[in-house]
Formats: sequence, structure tokens, C-alpha cells
Amino acid sequence: MPAYDLIIRGGTIVDGTGANRFTGDVAIKDGLIAAVGHVDGDASQEIDAIGKIVAPGFVDIHTHYDGQATWDAEMAPSSWHGVTTVVMGNCGVGFAPAAPNRHEWLIGLMEGVEDIPGTALAEGMKWDWETFPEYLDALERLPRTVDVGTHVPHGAVRAYVLGDREQPGAVPTAEDIARMGDIVEEGVRAGALGFSTSRTVLHKSVDGELVPGTTATAQELVEIGRAMGRVGHGVFEMASDLKREWNEFDWMGKLSRETGLPVTFAALQSIAKELPLDEQIATMRAENDNGANIVAQIALRGNGIVMAWRGTVHPFRFRPSWNEIADLPWEAQKARLLDPAFKARLLAEENDFSEAPQDIVGLLMVVAGGWTMQFEMDPDFDYEPGADASIAARAAAAGVSPEEYAYDLLCRDDGKGFIYLPILNYADGNLDFLEALQISDDTVNSLSDGGAHCGTICDAASPTFMLQHWVRDRKRGEGKAGGRITLENAIKRQCHDTARLYGLDDRGLIAPGYTADLNVIDFDNVKLGKPWLAFDLPAGGKRLLQKAEGYVATIKSGVVTFRNGQWTGETPGGLIRGPQQVPMAEAAE
Repeated sequence: MPAYDLIIRGGTIVDGTGANRFTGDVAIKDGLIAAVGHVDGDASQEIDAIGKIVAPGFVDIHTHYDGQATWDAEMAPSSWHGVTTVVMGNCGVGFAPAAPNRHEWLIGLMEGVEDIPGTALAEGMKWDWETFPEYLDALERLPRTVDVGTHVPHGAVRAYVLGDREQPGAVPTAEDIARMGDIVEEGVRAGALGFSTSRTVLHKSVDGELVPGTTATAQELVEIGRAMGRVGHGVFEMASDLKREWNEFDWMGKLSRETGLPVTFAALQSIAKELPLDEQIATMRAENDNGANIVAQIALRGNGIVMAWRGTVHPFRFRPSWNEIADLPWEAQKARLLDPAFKARLLAEENDFSEAPQDIVGLLMVVAGGWTMQFEMDPDFDYEPGADASIAARAAAAGVSPEEYAYDLLCRDDGKGFIYLPILNYADGNLDFLEALQISDDTVNSLSDGGAHCGTICDAASPTFMLQHWVRDRKRGEGKAGGRITLENAIKRQCHDTARLYGLDDRGLIAPGYTADLNVIDFDNVKLGKPWLAFDLPAGGKRLLQKAEGYVATIKSGVVTFRNGQWTGETPGGLIRGPQQVPMAEAAE
């Protein structure tokens, strides 16, 4: 019998510790890394990695696969980008606990907050659970390409406890809060990795109602956090507008110090946040200096919208002529859009926002006319675009109006053109502000929203963007290496640091005894592909997808799941229940 199941030979190993890369072999046996360095002996399978990077599998801690994970084994698009572990149930939305009469409400909440088609969720999920432990059991029944872990979501817990009383501004009783705490405690004891909530006006149900956590009191949130404290592990995750009157960092700090647990929040340049990003980070650090453990989750590029005719949003969404064809089948829509007379009529019209929700009219006006902040997505698009890539600049160079340039752009490639609009994290027109944050131990790479915002973004590609842009190609910035970061630091942040935040101490490093989650990467040829809209969700639901070049192999628990970007059909991934440790015997060898 061969000594090992798999040996990766002669690769350049970036082990996840942040230490310098080195050349060596990685041997795998029974799903674990058995040896690193010079490996003698044979294996059932070998991968020649000479000239390639060998890194741990990526750990993505901010995804929304809560529904998709119950029916889909491939777990794309995250699995296409070297991700071997996902954490879902973020932002307070999810599907357990779920009273039988609350299924439609929970779907509407997820559809509104995360732009996942409700029809796809309704058709795809079997709802063979009610309690949170039963949901974990359902997740455990389906093998996948990746491991999945999840939070207990605030919205589902509140709806389960309050029932019909759960309305915007509802005030739970002390007994309600105690019951919510009990449900969270039960969920964490059953294997949840933490609890999540959302407190931002940007998060609303499909009916336009604020998500339940938005109006929750600090008392409610702290009591739920204490429930995790009784278990002794778990992460408290939150998206918040950080209104000054809420004094969020005060209660976050107190909760973390009292329970000893980490609290993590989405740190962004955001039109909805009262605290500027610099103040968010400074206030967090002041609490940490006083004994708290608060961690900022940062996105690596501008968060926004990829616009297309068939997407959720495009610049002409509120032109009267568009509304005439909005409900037509695509081929009929396309025929009208390519008709010069229809184009001329639409471009001559003003936008009509009378039917739009008033609290997002300002955003819609930016979408409809903010041409200096909308960018043409050409084949080699740079997700840190300069002003010369804007619709305004390129229209001026072409001698046409921005409206006409944008219209023609969207009609390219048989009506499959794209426009990029960064709404968050691009206030300065560059990403320089992220340079220092990416060498900080109190921040983690996150906010990919994998599985969500199906008609507007595909930030599940963030790990590939990190390698291509931040490590190799970035041309802007004044920091070290011209504003880029080292490969060693990037791998540490996307593997070790994300795993450690959630107590997943068995992965994120290449060392004996660790879970054999690995990527073999042709670093020089890493490249994001062109986005496209697919209609492959249940009930024909749409989602924006993006593949990548450069991943020679992705390995989950010692099994090759992807070769050269293609799924092998293998599904070694499972459910993560609670914190994970490296088996002591193997780690000591």
C-alpha cells in the first residue's frame, strides 16, 4: 500500500503563518496533512507543483449560502475561488429556527436583505427542520465541495419567539429575551459558530420592512451574547449603521470583556454609517486596549453593483420606456433595446422615481445619473478604476453623451455588457485606505457575501481578487511595494486569521496534523474571468457568476475537488459543529 493518499511535489509553500515561502512537498493521509518538507515514500496520487504556489484552502467567514447549502453540492461560486470553508448565517438572516407558518416570511427577509430570488429559495428548500439543531442535522445530510458552518440568525430567532408580534419596532418582553437567549444557547451547543444580527437601514425585507435587529435594544443583544458566554464559545457578528446614539462599541466592548468572546462587525466606508471608517477603527481599538476582543471585517474592494440589462439594477431602470418592456421575455426585450427608435425615445426621457421607495431615491439618482462613479467593465477590468475609466470620461472621449455611451455599452456582446458602480468603500476613488488595514491584526478579510446579492455582485471572487490585485497587479497607492501586500500576508489573512476568529484551529495552516485543505495555484496566471448572468438556481432564479483562471487544484480534506477550475464531482465537505482543534498526536509529530 502507498505510504500516503496524495503528495504535492516541489511546490512553493506559503504555509499561512505569514512566514517566508519555501520549496517542499506536502503529504496527505486520511484527510490530514501528514508531512511537510522533503517527503520520501509514494502516494496513490501525486501533483507536480514545481513553479506553483501551495497554500491552505481559503476560509470565507461572511457568506449567505443558508438556503443554497441545503440543495447544492458544488457551492459555487465560492468553491471556484479556492474556498474550502464557508461561514454563513451572517447579518441576522437565515432559516432556523422556523415555525411552519413563518417560512414565507423568512424567505422574504432573505430576499430583501440579500437579493436571493425568493422563488429559488421556495423551490429549493425542503424545510425538513424547525429548530436550529434540526437545521444543522439537515445541513449535515448533504455532502459538498466545502465545509460549512453557520451562525444562529437574529431575524429567525425573533420571528420564532415573537410570532405575529414581530413587526418593525416591536419591543420584546424580558421573557421573550430570555427565550431568545435559550434558543441561541441551544443552537451554539448543537454546533453553531456564533450569533448574527443586522442593525442597518440598508437591510430590509422584500416588503420594505426593517430587519428585526435594527430596533433591538442593547439589553436584548447583550443578553443573547451572554447566552453564548454560557456555552463558552461563539462569535457575535453584526452589521450596523453605528449610529452615535446607539453607542455600539460600548456594549460590544462590555459584552466581549464579560464573556471572553469575540465580537465582529462590518467595517466600511458607508453612506449609512454615522461613524467614518477611521473613527470606527479608532473606537474599536480603544475598547480593545481596555481588554475587549472586537474584530473589524473589511472588504477588499468597493462594494456596489454590477449593472446589466438583465440584472437587478441598471441606469435606465426608471425610464418609462424601460417599464414598457420590463416584464417581456429577454429575446423580446433585446429586440426592442437594439431598435434605434426605441433607444432614442428612452434616452430622451427623464427618470420617474415616483414609484420608488423614498429612502433609496438618492441612491437611484446616483445609479441613474452619477456617470463619474460608474465604470465600463472591459475584458481586463481593474476593480480599482481611475476617473479615466468612468462612463463620463469615456463618453467625452467618444464625443457622445454619458447616457448614450452607457446604453450602447450595456447592449454590447449581444446585450451582455456590464457597468460597475462602487457604492461603499470607494469614497476616495481608490482603495488606499485599505493598505494599513491589511497589515492589522484586529481586522480580517471578509464581506464577500458569497451566495447573496445574486443580481448585483459576485464578490465571492474576493480571494482571487486579493491575489490578482492586492498581491500582484495593483498600480495605485503609496505604501510599501507600491501599495501592494505580500503573498505571505495575504494567505495568512484569508486562511489562518479567518479560521482563528471562528475557533477553527484545525485549518488555515500547512503543517502536520492540520486538515488537508489546500490550493495549488499558478500565481502568474491568476485572473478573474468576465462576469455573466446565469439562470441556474431553482425555478430558473438568476445569479451573477464569475470564474477564475490559475487554480491548478483545490483540495478539501485530502480529496481533489477542482482541477484547473473544473469540479471533479467529489464532495468531501461536511458540516462544522463548533470550534475545531488539531488532533494533538499529529500536531506533536
